[in-house]
Amino acid sequence: MSNKTKLMLIKMIHTLVWLFFNVVIFYMLYAVIVNKLDLWLWIGYGLFVLEGITLLVFKFFCPLTIIARKYSDSTRANFDIYLPHWLAKYNKLIYTSLLGIIFIITIYQLIEP
Repeated sequence: MSNKTKLMLIKMIHTLVWLFFNVVIFYMLYAVIVNKLDLWLWIGYGLFVLEGITLLVFKFFCPLTIIARKYSDSTRANFDIYLPHWLAKYNKLIYTSLLGIIFIITIYQLIEP
């Protein structure tokens, strides 16, 4: 398998993982807005805690990015994922902010009588 094919496969997997976490985070946002603090919300929190631990272990890099580096010398933020450059560049900031909002609304829903 060529390096180009390997990189393409990594990009596809990385994009699918990104899409999965989008479904999770937007479900979480929906759940807290409508005060549906169910098991799926807490599973979502668990998944993001696991993702956070993974990022800490890999010095704030996704393991797929580290693997993709072996097959590309690109310096673009989206070299390892099928996303627009601006979204890949600000991905962590955007989704950390969304998680912060979700967390704040969750706390509000838990303490409101």
